Amino acid sequence: MKISRKKLLASVSSLVLAAAMLTGCSTSEATTTAAADTASYVDGSMTAEAVLAANKAVHTTNTTTDAETAGITLTGDTATIDGPGATVDGQTVTITAAGTYRISGTLTDGQVVVDADGATVTLILDGATISSSTTAAIAVTAAEQAVIVLADGTTSTLSDANTYADDAEVNAALFSAADLTIAGTGALTVHGNGNDGITGKDGLLITGGTVTVEAADDGVRGKDYLSITGGAITVTAGGDGLKADNDTDGDSGYIVISAGTVTITAGGDGADAVTDLVVTGGTLTVASGGGHGTQVADDASAKGLKSGVVTVLAAGTITADAAEDAVHSDGSVHLAGATLRLASGDDGVHAENALVVDGGTVEVTASYEGLEAADITVNAGSVHVVSSDDGLNAAGGSSAGTGGGPGGGGEMEAGDYSVTVTGGTLIIDADGDGLDSNGSATISGGTVVVNGPAGQGNGALDVNGTLTVTGGVLLAAGSSGMAVAPTADSAQGWVSVTFDATIAAGTTLHVVSSDGTVLATFTTSKQIQNLVYSAPAIVSGEAYTVYRGGSASGANTGGLAESGDPGAATQIATATAGEAPAGGFGGGPGGGGNRGGQRK
Repeated sequence: MKISRKKLLASVSSLVLAAAMLTGCSTSEATTTAAADTASYVDGSMTAEAVLAANKAVHTTNTTTDAETAGITLTGDTATIDGPGATVDGQTVTITAAGTYRISGTLTDGQVVVDADGATVTLILDGATISSSTTAAIAVTAAEQAVIVLADGTTSTLSDANTYADDAEVNAALFSAADLTIAGTGALTVHGNGNDGITGKDGLLITGGTVTVEAADDGVRGKDYLSITGGAITVTAGGDGLKADNDTDGDSGYIVISAGTVTITAGGDGADAVTDLVVTGGTLTVASGGGHGTQVADDASAKGLKSGVVTVLAAGTITADAAEDAVHSDGSVHLAGATLRLASGDDGVHAENALVVDGGTVEVTASYEGLEAADITVNAGSVHVVSSDDGLNAAGGSSAGTGGGPGGGGEMEAGDYSVTVTGGTLIIDADGDGLDSNGSATISGGTVVVNGPAGQGNGALDVNGTLTVTGGVLLAAGSSGMAVAPTADSAQGWVSVTFDATIAAGTTLHVVSSDGTVLATFTTSKQIQNLVYSAPAIVSGEAYTVYRGGSASGANTGGLAESGDPGAATQIATATAGEAPAGGFGGGPGGGGNRGGQRK
């Protein structure tokens, strides 16, 4: 049973104590465990608006700087102050009152501290350079809100200590214990030498500016949330690029990006939200763990975009190249309109529970498995997957039944997993199984084209339960050893042909009705020996002929052409729609539906 996020968040808090008692872990650890355990029930169709409405609201602030309280001029090893609210003690500037403070000049080995409990303090960085060899360059230790405004046409630089004690509370080059806002049109460069670059212990909001962060560990971190609504942010981090890590409050620990340009190079995860990750606009480019050609340590995490509860990618342009999953959620993923270009050393998109595609463009250029979740639904949009193993895999942590590895062993029982296609375009190019469900699969609309494996140990279609087609277009081409076709009682007709000889890559094939109408023209991208085709024009019980040769024309969808002309093509097979030979083909995992079709 799936439950809503609201119920999920309530269940997390109720499970904390029980988890702590059972495992002996701390309350914080128990909360994280409970969240991970229950996140698998998250509704995968939740909108960005619904997810954000369930979360703590992002703070608002006034970034106007007309009335300045004081000017702070840094003079190398000390500073001068013109106005009230701030004091200087050697190389430390301390601000103790609400107001707006303009900071300029250079502090070679010192610090600016904001200690103004309950106050809103605005710092205008006007070409300021602040370095510290012992701690943070700027530390907001007490305030209601802290606002950093980057003055137009200026560049400011912050640099901190090379090391911090393990229990250090202040541990980033720019640190705030209060809600922190970064705004303005100027530039800021942050060197997080000893740990993180920018850390907000409450919420962190970036609305503008050109912000460049280099960090030994995490780049930009907001505990309750990290919200980016504008600006150009470039992060190079040894740990995670962007992070929100409040694991004790169910409405916190989220990342939202609505505008701006964000570029991340991370040794760990590109963006890591302990609860939700939402993108509604902007341009996001992520490289994590060295990219999809790099293998990381077993105890490392190097995913592109990662969430603990739900990821919603509703708009914007996202490019991710990750050593592990390019997009990952411990709960669900909703692709609702964003443009994605993904390369992954593991899964292109992975969700423990539901993966729902409701629009946008998804291009997985490299992956081990393209799309993986317990339940995968494609309702709209364009999806193109390239994978070295399964292209689309509906599966869980453990599979029902028995059987060996890919293509080996005997029949596997159908589990509680599903693939559902109601619309859109799904193109799969897989070296393993093409469209694979450890449960059922249903196609009722859209266009599905599977360029499956050449090897006999896998199939273009692999469904443990029933494969039902009631509408849309399905064309699957691959090897014959594991050939699977729709169930005989599917409402829409289908033909499955296993050829006497292997069909070479680059061959044009035509499926033609008994009256000579060309119903489908397909050009193979690799060698095949089995072809499955279903469309509204296919009538069960009628005979169809496959020709080799001729030409293809018009738009091309994964090798399926808009139109074609057999010309002087050679007849190579005839199939009767909806019929399967006795005994079928193959006998490995994925034996759902009817194996093969009638070939004469």
